[in-house]
Amino acid sequence: MPLFWRIFLLNAVVLIVATALLLGPVTVSTPVLLTEAAVLTVGLAAMLVANALLLRVGLAPLQRLTRAMNTTDLLRPGHRTAVGGRGEIAELITTYNTMLDRLEDERATSSARALSAQEAERRRIARELHDEVGQSLTAVLLQLKRAADHAAPELGDELRQVQETTRASLEEIRRIARRLRPGVLDELGLASALKALATEFGGPGLTVQHCLDPGLPELDRESELVLYRVAQEGLTNVARHAGARRAELALRRTPGGVELRVRDDCRGIVGAAEGAGIRGMRERALLVGAELTVEPRAEGGTELRLAVPVPARFPAHVLVPVRPGRKSVPSTAPAVVRRSARAHAPPP
Repeated sequence: MPLFWRIFLLNAVVLIVATALLLGPVTVSTPVLLTEAAVLTVGLAAMLVANALLLRVGLAPLQRLTRAMNTTDLLRPGHRTAVGGRGEIAELITTYNTMLDRLEDERATSSARALSAQEAERRRIARELHDEVGQSLTAVLLQLKRAADHAAPELGDELRQVQETTRASLEEIRRIARRLRPGVLDELGLASALKALATEFGGPGLTVQHCLDPGLPELDRESELVLYRVAQEGLTNVARHAGARRAELALRRTPGGVELRVRDDCRGIVGAAEGAGIRGMRERALLVGAELTVEPRAEGGTELRLAVPVPARFPAHVLVPVRPGRKSVPSTAPAVVRRSARAHAPPP
């Protein structure tokens, strides 16, 4: 029955009962007697309680829907409101759940395209830094060396200092290019890339240990890239914001896939709001159906966990033509998912 008619009939019952009491044998004298006032008070209270209870029961599904609307986060998909009530209320909850499905699909699609464009731009910038700026600085180094060899001793010392400064700048540019485009990931695989990442972030103030299980399951290129980028962002947060002295980077096999962990011994994140870095990691995790959790550790510090299923669960929408030479998803995945995986992969 529609909500309008349910509320209308409820109020009609209350009014009919009140009219029946007025037309019945019960009378009210002037002045009102104590017994008559007691009967009227009890009758009114009973009608109000019945009205309140029936409205509470009828509108309870709407209250659950309101709480769900206030707590819904598209970066934590899959939570749906249980369909309850009848008529228009059940239809409203069903429509809301359908809307969430559509919003999550559209967000996954737009995030995949944005991250794909971001990876392509990173590769382009890294290639230009390596090919253009790197080669130019290498030529400058050779010219400085030749000039220093033929210059007077005093001028030669100054030229050698400039040469060392240029060499340091060249190394910094190469380091930035490696962080923009993880060439070691493409050439040597995920395990070697994570070891290199731990070595890169380690230094005098921060010790980074790595623990990688042998015999990890075969991962598609998109899952490896998500694992690498999340590990990179996690270690970046540790190095820049945590003030930690020790960190641990671990990748282990699980019954459903693999799990990445980044731990530190910092002051923790109790009460801190999620920043753009963590939300960006959640966006990446959604692309392969992974689950990301960031929580304080009991012994102090923070732990980041990324559980990636194997085979990955790619969002199956917005299929685009496949570029040649891409690594495919394992054949156990449905055909539509395999096409979607290639669609969301960053271009070479």
